Amino acid sequence: MRKPETRALPWLASAIAAGAVAALGARAGPWHDGLVLPAWTPPAWIAVPVSAAMYVVMGIAAWLVWRESARPGVTAALSLYAAQLACNVLWSFLFFGMRALDLAMLDLSVLWALVVLTARAFHGVRPLAGWLLAPYLAWVTFAAGLNLSIWLRNP
Repeated sequence: MRKPETRALPWLASAIAAGAVAALGARAGPWHDGLVLPAWTPPAWIAVPVSAAMYVVMGIAAWLVWRESARPGVTAALSLYAAQLACNVLWSFLFFGMRALDLAMLDLSVLWALVVLTARAFHGVRPLAGWLLAPYLAWVTFAAGLNLSIWLRNP
């Protein structure tokens, strides 16, 4: 039996809270302004709403999986979700806080793999939840390419 729809709030709140913590670590300053960026770097006014939308969609996907708690694979899927969310938050602190472009790239590589695994696990529980992570995977792929380009331009 499915859980009431009102229980979506904690999943949305946790994803949005992770986004807020990541935003704390993403304070661009003079160091960031001095980086050599590729021409295809999106402006911050695009990155912020896209990231916010991704966190909301991630929360909805996790809620859809959680609602299927009687099905096998839910605990594993939500554990992967938590791991990728932590990895997502860590990136901001590695890139902006520590200015460790190499470690940030490593983190994004792990994040990409975790998002793929999470999407597959979510799909196994509730196909829609897996598909909801597709735009997020595209965004992480783009971010990894951008991170790599910045790292190579700024030794």
